[in-house]
Amino acid sequence: MTLAEKPRPADPQGDLQHLTEAILAFRDARDWKQFHSLRHLIVSLNLEAAELLELTQWQSDADMVARVADPAGREALADECADVLLYLLLVAAEAGIDLKAAALAKIRKNDAKYPVEKSRGSSRKYTELE
Repeated sequence: MTLAEKPRPADPQGDLQHLTEAILAFRDARDWKQFHSLRHLIVSLNLEAAELLELTQWQSDADMVARVADPAGREALADECADVLLYLLLVAAEAGIDLKAAALAKIRKNDAKYPVEKSRGSSRKYTELE
């Protein structure tokens, strides 16, 4: 049994469903659904991901470790991660995707593509594994 197949205890906070309900309530209170077509949400998700990426621009790995150690740097990173997650939840809600089920299914697919005995310690793509 892989990690993705193991049953998990219930999340006392309501996991992704709770977050989805919270972001939908936030959006609906502001009448922003009118701006949230699937295409616009996907564009916004990518813009937020670019803002997350921007935090790494011109930074070394050591610089990034230092950023995480600094409370202000860690907060900036957390804010951008949260923006990406929230837009992803909106995309999934708009498309009717169960993110938890989709993520577990993708882990199972990747498990088949990247068997441990062929991929351990390798960064090669599955098509290049021997």
